[in-house]
Amino acid sequence: MSVYTQLTDAQFATFCQRFGVAFARAIPITQGIKNSNWFIQTTEDNDGEHSYVFTLFEERPPSDIEKMAVILNQLVGKLPVAAPMALADSNSSNEKSYVIHYDNKAITLVPCLSGAHPKQTTETMCADMGAALAVLHDTLQALQPSEDYGVALYPWNEVRDREIQFMPSDEAKLMRDIWQSYSDLPLDTLPKGLCHLDMFADNTLWHLDNNSETLSGLLDFTEVSVEHYVMDIAITINDFCTTWGDAEQGESVDFDRRKMAVFLQGYESKRTLSNDEKQALPIMLAKAAVIFWLLRLNVIHYNRTEGRTGDNIMVKNPDLMKRLAAYHWSHVEKA
Repeated sequence: MSVYTQLTDAQFATFCQRFGVAFARAIPITQGIKNSNWFIQTTEDNDGEHSYVFTLFEERPPSDIEKMAVILNQLVGKLPVAAPMALADSNSSNEKSYVIHYDNKAITLVPCLSGAHPKQTTETMCADMGAALAVLHDTLQALQPSEDYGVALYPWNEVRDREIQFMPSDEAKLMRDIWQSYSDLPLDTLPKGLCHLDMFADNTLWHLDNNSETLSGLLDFTEVSVEHYVMDIAITINDFCTTWGDAEQGESVDFDRRKMAVFLQGYESKRTLSNDEKQALPIMLAKAAVIFWLLRLNVIHYNRTEGRTGDNIMVKNPDLMKRLAAYHWSHVEKA
């Protein structure tokens, strides 16, 4: 992810030592938009290799990251996740600690998972991702009450109210219409639980060898919150089932409804959707796109107000999510 906080090699060495890791080098990770991340090369790694991911959480308080560590340990053995390492200098008489506190921020170190981020998704990958998301939803039901483990949902309505006043009238209307349609859903009838809420393809790793596609890693559990399962499904479908064109392709947004169908088949192979969830999904797809439209506008807002600049800062185009929201809304209107 982007790097906002700069650390010296001496600081990296000190922090890694607390996890029992011999530091050699930190390599910035520039994908993503929320936290500061580095690959950590140890003294035992060969050149070009790295064994760990070092994350400094820019916004989430350390208490939230402690919850995330519990969630990841719950998923170990069920899904390919990397749980935060325990501090080597933890008091043996107390429960394990997984977080270093630095400047009121949290630091974790997790083992690297093998595999690569997919440049494009396939129908097979969509089906496997659907099944994995259902396993995640089912497994995390063991953590009760779920509100004690999930972080609070971000107040996107506040971001909406701030940003909508600067939008052209057609964009503002689109956002209001989708938001109202979501509010009119029978939300109380939709199952809820701990959800990932950011399962984009770049938060997954795959072994892509010999024309085979095997899920090898699920990443970034910082946004796990109590939410409707169908919202988590919509968020994941929106990225896995969309082909995002680059600048040379005019930044096209092409949603594949066949991929969505196989994703849902994969999901229902592990957890059956209720009729209310199926009926809510088209509106949830539009609302999910609106949330990530607002998220990207929010990142631009904070980068501007906090003076965040530099080559390690990546900003994703909010217009792409706006166009995806408009696509889904057109299907809702037709229905």
